Amino acid sequence: MVYPSNWWVGMKMKNIQLLLRSTGEDIAGKKVNISYPGIKIIKTHSFDNGRYLALDISISETAKPGLVSIALQGGGGTQTISWELRKQRPGKGTQYAQGVTSADFIDLLITDRFSNGDPSNDRVAGMRDQSLNRDSMYLRHGGDFQGISNHLDYFKDLGVTALWLLPVMENDRPARTEHGYAISDHYRIDARFGGAEKYKELSDVLHKNGMKLIMDAVYNHIGLEHFLELDPPANDWMHRWTVFTQTTYKEQTLFDPYAAPSDRKRMSDGWFDEGMPDINQKNPYMANFLIQNMIWYIQEFGIDGIRIDTYTYSDLDFANRCNQAIMDEYPDITLFGETRVFGSANQAYFNANVMDVPYKSNLQGSVDFQNLYYGIIPALTQPFGWTEGVNKLYNTLSNDFLNKDPWRNVLLLDNHDEPRFFSVVGENVEKQKMGMQWLLTCRGIPQLYYGSEVLLKGFTNPDGLVRSDFPGGWPGDKKNAFTGEGLTADEFSVQMLVKKLGTFRKGSSALKTGEMMHYVPSEGLYVYFRYDNDQTIMCIMNTDKKERTINFKNFPERTAGFSKARNVISDQLLNTADNASILPMQMWVLELSR
Repeated sequence: MVYPSNWWVGMKMKNIQLLLRSTGEDIAGKKVNISYPGIKIIKTHSFDNGRYLALDISISETAKPGLVSIALQGGGGTQTISWELRKQRPGKGTQYAQGVTSADFIDLLITDRFSNGDPSNDRVAGMRDQSLNRDSMYLRHGGDFQGISNHLDYFKDLGVTALWLLPVMENDRPARTEHGYAISDHYRIDARFGGAEKYKELSDVLHKNGMKLIMDAVYNHIGLEHFLELDPPANDWMHRWTVFTQTTYKEQTLFDPYAAPSDRKRMSDGWFDEGMPDINQKNPYMANFLIQNMIWYIQEFGIDGIRIDTYTYSDLDFANRCNQAIMDEYPDITLFGETRVFGSANQAYFNANVMDVPYKSNLQGSVDFQNLYYGIIPALTQPFGWTEGVNKLYNTLSNDFLNKDPWRNVLLLDNHDEPRFFSVVGENVEKQKMGMQWLLTCRGIPQLYYGSEVLLKGFTNPDGLVRSDFPGGWPGDKKNAFTGEGLTADEFSVQMLVKKLGTFRKGSSALKTGEMMHYVPSEGLYVYFRYDNDQTIMCIMNTDKKERTINFKNFPERTAGFSKARNVISDQLLNTADNASILPMQMWVLELSR
C-alpha cells in the first residue's frame, strides 16, 4: 500500500512523502527505485517496524500524468508497486475549493441519519459493525450519499448553499460507527455511505446545482482499528501513556500564564476518548501523512471548505503548518475549527486574532459557540438584566474586536454535540422562530443542523438523542419533512419560516455581505441592522414578557431617510413615521425602503 494513494501534476506541493506499507514481509532493507520522468527520490526513511518505508520524492513541473512504478529490490527479487500521477481536477476556485463565506447557508448532516437512498449498502460484508436498527440511537440506520443527493431540491428550498457532512472516512469498528469520528483508514470512504464513487457523485451534483461541500476533518485522533494503531511504523506516532490518560478538556492551560506544564501536556496529549488514540503531530512523518491527506481529499473529491474537529486538542504549531499548506494550495478555501471553549477571548486565541500573545493562530474562523452559549441561548431563556438575557448576546458580539475577521465564524443554534435548540428553549415555538431569524440575519456564516427546521428535539445525555433520523428519509416514515406529510402545524410553520427567510437571504446583499450595527438593548428589546449601499435590514428582538413600542427615530444612523418597513416573513408594511408595537417573544426582520 502507498499513502497518499496517488498525486497530481502541477500542484504547488511538489515535494511529498510517500508512506509504503507491507501487510506481509519486511521491506525496510530493500532498495527503492523510481524510474519515471520528472520524479526523483530525495531520501528514504526506515522505521522500527520493518513493514514500513517512507520516500521523500520531488515532482517536477515537467512531469506528466501516468502510472509510476516503484521498485523494491532485495531478498532475492524485485517487488513492483504501481502508483498514479494524475491530471488535476479542473475548476479550482470556481467549481471546487471555492470557500464558504457569509453569503452561504450551511446545513450540517449526519449521513447515516438523513436519508437511505440505497438499501444495498446498509450492511457491508467483512466490516465489523453489521448492525442495522433504527430503534436504537447507537446502531446504524442506513443513511447514505444517495439519500442526500435525492433531496437537493429540499436544501435549495431552504436557501441552503453548502452541506457539511460528519466524517465520511471508513470507521471499521465494532460499534458506534454512525458518527464517523473513529477513522480506521484515511484513504477509504465508508462503503456503507456508498464509497468513493458515490461521494464524488455527491460532490459533482452539488456543484452542478450551485452548492458547496464541506468536509469534516479529524487531525487529533483515530480509531483503535486504524492500521497506524494496530501496526504502527513506530511507537511514537501516537501519544502513549503508561495507563489510559484522558485529556483535561481545559483549553485554558494552553494560554494561561500560570498553567502547570503537566496540565498543558495532558490537555494536548491526553486521549479524547478511550477508543480514539491521540495522534502525535510532532512526529514529522505523522504530520506529513495528515497534511497530504487533507490536500488529497480536496483535490480528489472537490471539497470547498473544511471544518476541523477537536481543534484545540491538536498540536497548535502543527495546526498552523497544516492550515498554511492547505491555503497555499487553495487560496480561496475556507477552514473553520471546532473550538468548543468557554469565553470570547478563549475562542479568539485559536483564530487569527489581534491579541498580543506568543502563539499566533492562522485559523480563519471557528464554530461560534460563544454566541450560542453566551448569546442566543441566554437571550431567549434568561430574564433581561444588566448582564443577563439579551444583554449577553449584545456583550458577546461586542467582543468581535478580538478576531481579525469575525465574519468567518460559523453561527449555530445546535449541532451533533449540543442539545437541540427547541429543547433548550423549552419547546417554545416562538423562541425557536426567533432563534432561526437571528441565525439567518446575524453576522457570520449561518449553520443549520438537519431537522431543527421541523422541531427535532432532544438533550445530549445521552448524545444519541440529538442524532435522530430526519423524518421522511426512510420509506414508510409516517412523518415526511420533504413533502410535509404528517408535520404538525408548528413544525410546518417553522419550516416555512426557514424557507422564506433562507430564500430571501440568497438575494439579500445586506444579509450576505453587509455591515452590522447594533444598539444597546433596553427593556429586553434588542435592535440591530444589516446594511450596505443597496439595502438596509432592521432586526428587532423583543425578549421581554411585555409588548414593547418601537420608535424608528431612536435609531437615526440607520433609519434616517427611510419611510417604509416590510416584514420579510409576514409581508406586513409599517410606516416608519409611526410607532409600532411588537409582542413579547417575537422577532421582526424588516426591509427598509424610502
